[in-house]
Amino acid sequence: MERELLETFEAAKKAADAAAGEDDSPEADRCLDALRRLRAIRVNTDVLVSTQVGKRLRHLTKHPHSGIQAVATDLFGYWKKVVLEETGKKNGSSENERSSDSSGKIEKARPVKIERNSSSSSMKDEKRDVDVRGQRPDSVKVEKTTSNGSKAQPVKVERVSKEVSRTPDTKKTASVPTGPPKLTSLVKCNDATRDKIRELLAEAFSKVPGETSNDDREEVRNILDQVDACDPFRVAVTVESALFEKLGRSTGAQKAKYRSIMFNLRADNNTDFRRRVLIGQVRPERLPDISPEEMASDARKQENKQIKAKALFDCERGGAPKATTDQFKCGRCGQRKTTYYQLQTRSADEPMTTFVTCVNCNNHWKFC
Repeated sequence: MERELLETFEAAKKAADAAAGEDDSPEADRCLDALRRLRAIRVNTDVLVSTQVGKRLRHLTKHPHSGIQAVATDLFGYWKKVVLEETGKKNGSSENERSSDSSGKIEKARPVKIERNSSSSSMKDEKRDVDVRGQRPDSVKVEKTTSNGSKAQPVKVERVSKEVSRTPDTKKTASVPTGPPKLTSLVKCNDATRDKIRELLAEAFSKVPGETSNDDREEVRNILDQVDACDPFRVAVTVESALFEKLGRSTGAQKAKYRSIMFNLRADNNTDFRRRVLIGQVRPERLPDISPEEMASDARKQENKQIKAKALFDCERGGAPKATTDQFKCGRCGQRKTTYYQLQTRSADEPMTTFVTCVNCNNHWKFC
């Protein structure tokens, strides 16, 4: 299903790119036919997440061709409805799974028998056994006997309270939102060049958990659980799709940018960059426009910072002090506070050239 979905979507996208700016063209008809075939394919949330076609379809909903835009918008709404329905079913089934047998059986209470005689006024009470849980008796039965003269007329008074079955309060377990399941294998797109890039990226991201656990920095080892929860196959597919969508093919005009990103993601001495991409600190959509400084490792960033600080310090410190004299008079302001230096600008048998600068007005002149 995933292969058919990807092939049909690639055909639709290719035809839509070719039909851009043309109202009536064969490419527009091919795109509309491919979008209708996509509408007929039965999909679920797992397929949409693994193929990422939902995100890529959003671009077609803004296509300049009105027909393509309408069909793509309808298809996007249909896929969105499928995801919402499956999510609602999962949440509803989890809430309905509550124990129905939690009401305990309440032992029947023994009746309390009260015998009263007018002559002796003796009363015998027989208390019933208390429930194991220490609850109050739900039913009370009273038997009363009165004697009038020689004949005793038994009077039975029975009071039965309504049985109330109490269900112990069960705490509702909050449904923790879980991400999509991890992919067991790499999703391919039937393009040898793109599949190779996905394999290289998946291989690089699969090394991140081991590198994180062996890192010397404690703050890096503390996020090992977050790294283990990430899916390297899914991130590799997402990164490759983002690069292909913005930069085109890796053999095209953006070949140098592809090489730079792939080199930094796979470099053995740049574990920080691929870890940031894996855990989502650097979004795949930013990779096509990322600068070399942002791709550098933490150690390299620290070195660059020290180099810039040293260069700034040397710039602010200025050059060596020049000789100051009052032998020369400035022709602009008339002051005699000047600095000078000499250079041999002509042949060796000629005198040196003297360069003079006025300290007051910054006027420059030279003489031989």
